[in-house]
Formats: sequence, structure tokens, C-alpha cells
Amino acid sequence: MYWNASIETMPAGKLKELQLQRLKDTVRRAGQSPFYRQRLAQAGVSADSLRSLEDVGRIPFTTKDDLRAAGREMLTCPLTEIVRLHASSGTTGQATVIYYTRQDIAAWADLVARSMYMTGVRPGDVFQNMMGYGLFTGGLGFHYGAELLGCLTIPAGAGNSLRQIQLMQQFDATVLHIIPSYALYLLATFTQRGVDPRDLNLRIAFIGAEPHTEEMRRRIEEAYGVKAYNSYGLSEMNGPGVAFECPEQSGMHVWEDAYLLEVVNPRTLEPTPPGEIGELVFTNLTRQGMPILRYRTRDLASWDPEPCPCGRTHRRISRIQGRDDDMLIVKGVNIFPIQIERVLMAMPEVDANYLVELTRENFNDVMHVKVEVREEFFQEDLRYLQSLQKRVTEALRNELLITPKVELVEPSTLPRGEGKAVRVVDKR
Repeated sequence: MYWNASIETMPAGKLKELQLQRLKDTVRRAGQSPFYRQRLAQAGVSADSLRSLEDVGRIPFTTKDDLRAAGREMLTCPLTEIVRLHASSGTTGQATVIYYTRQDIAAWADLVARSMYMTGVRPGDVFQNMMGYGLFTGGLGFHYGAELLGCLTIPAGAGNSLRQIQLMQQFDATVLHIIPSYALYLLATFTQRGVDPRDLNLRIAFIGAEPHTEEMRRRIEEAYGVKAYNSYGLSEMNGPGVAFECPEQSGMHVWEDAYLLEVVNPRTLEPTPPGEIGELVFTNLTRQGMPILRYRTRDLASWDPEPCPCGRTHRRISRIQGRDDDMLIVKGVNIFPIQIERVLMAMPEVDANYLVELTRENFNDVMHVKVEVREEFFQEDLRYLQSLQKRVTEALRNELLITPKVELVEPSTLPRGEGKAVRVVDKR
């Protein structure tokens, strides 16, 4: 059973005491690695010098570049004790490699099982894992957690839409793990097969791996007849299971017995107050083979200290608003792709797919937004389409503070794939 009341509802004061003790243990352990031995010595930090959680600010940040440069210099144990490695996707550069001991794998699986149990998954559920397996942590992370929880686990992997639907039907899948953009993409295959996903036994979906809006989540819930839960993880902190929504669906609980959370202004690196968007910074509190201190994720979110109605005391973070390094600057205005999605997904006429192209004309930035319109709304009435185009343009202008060029296109005409959606093409 994975409801651990003593941990999940631990009073805030005791939780901080536990975190401080584990932070000291982690700093002591990290100091056994060549990388952190030098880094901590230069900063004059030792485990015994940490008197409160606020003292974590004395520890230097760790970045992705640090991980790439240090490699195995981050390890705190012999390579003979390492049983697995994973790597980030490398979409922003060289992939980052993370190493795990057998104990690390078991602790990670336990956190994922705890997360899944929190949302209502139980032994006997049929879990269809539609994420990529291999170096990406999403597939195996959920797989181990689901098996530990006692689910019949289908390692379907990513893609092959027809096969995914057949597996759901044949084995009565009740729980899915799926990229949100692919969940909407898959609906076209359901229609082609003459299958309504709401007629299947599905009841829960875990959506993650890419930023998405509340509007996209509600579309998935309505189309599949499920409760869709947001989750957050990153390879550098193990993978999935860092933070997870409870049944309240009002922010993701960070498992603070395993991770120390900071939210900082990405420019000043000073802590942000509750409710203000900042960059997430995490420190491992339990990892053995490769603990990471104050890792700058580049992921942007806010934090909420208020008690959750579910009774869990671990702090919540908002859905990820984007990455500090995927911010677009158009005509001097800072724009995140998720702002565009929020506007489009709130309009019932808009289909699941869209594409943003950035070009430069006469030395000026131009944002061109191509939007698929749902079939029932794509009419030959030119005045209707012009009116819709105007409404989309005005809604985007109100959100972005610049005026994009909006083009309405027929359903299923924009490029799409079975992995993470490519939403922005910068041709400047």
C-alpha cells in the first residue's frame, strides 16, 4: 500500500527537520565525488556548517553544463555499484547522463508508485505506458512504479497509433501514460477506427513530458472520459515522480522528503515569493550514486505554500509555464509558447494542432500562427472564417501584446508526429 500518512501529511516543522538532516547527509555524500569535493571546498561549505534550510543558499548552483563537463566526476561510489544510466533528450545540446545505484532505482520506483496511488491507481489496474523506453526516463520510470504498485503493465512504448488502440481494447486498459499533444493526435485514429475512447475502460491518464495548458487537459478529459493528472520530473532528479497532482488537480505536490525545492528569479537568482513565476531549483535528498545540489532546471513555475484540501503537507508547484531558455523575444516582447496554446485551446473552434513560424520581414519580426480549425467549424462561408480569424488574432494580441498574422487551415493539414509536438519554428 502506497499511502504513507506519516510522510505525506508530516507537519511542516517536522518535514523541514527531516529535510535539513537529509540535506546534511547529501552534502556529506556529495563531497565524496571529485566534482563536489572541490566545489564545496571553494565555497567553504560542509555538512556541519548547515544550520538551517536557508543555508542551502551558500551552496553554488549546479547547471547542465556542469553535468556535461564533469561526467563521472559526479559519482560518489565506484562504477561497479552503478546499475543503470539514463540521459536527457539533448534537445538543447549534448545529452546529460545520470547514473543510478540499485538503491536509487528502488527509491525512484517507490516515489512513482506513491504518486500513482495518490491519484487512485490500485493493484489490478491495467496500465498502458505510451512513453518512449530507453535513455528517456519517462518510460521506465513509470513502468517500475506501476509494477511496484501491482498494476498489469503494458510496455507499449511511443507511437504506432493503431496498435495503441488495439492494446487498449484487447487488454481493457484503465490507466494511460501519454504525451498530451499525442493524446489529442490519437483522436483522429480513434475516429478512423470508428471507436469512441469513452466507451473503453479508461479512467485515469497521466500527461506530462511537455508543457501544456489547463484547456488542453480538459480537452483530453472530455475526449477520453478520464481524469487527467499532470506530473513533473526531469532526468537530473531521477525522472518522473518529482512532483505530481493529487485528486484536487490544483498544483503538483513536490515530494519534499526526497527533493529540496527552491524557486528563484532566473535573472537575480533571489528567491521568489509564493505565486510568482520563477525557475525551479532542486537538490536530491536521498540519491546515493550521483546526488546533485541546487540544480537549475530552467523550468518556470510558481509555488504555493497553502494547505491542500487533500491533507498532504508537501508544497505544490503550478504547471510548468515553459523554460527560461525557450522564451521567444518578438519585437522586444518576451513570449512563451504556452501563452499561445492557452489562447488557442480556449477557443472551441480550434483543433488540436497549430504551428508558430517566426520570420523577419524588412528587418521586423513577424509571428505567423497557423491554426487548424475543427471540421464542423471549417465552413465555406467566407464571412464566418474571416470573423473567426479576427477573433483568434484579437485574443492572441490581448495575451501577447503583439499582433500575429493568423492563418486558418483545414484539419489534419499541419505537420504532426507521435512524439513531443514541434510548435515553434524560428526562421529569423
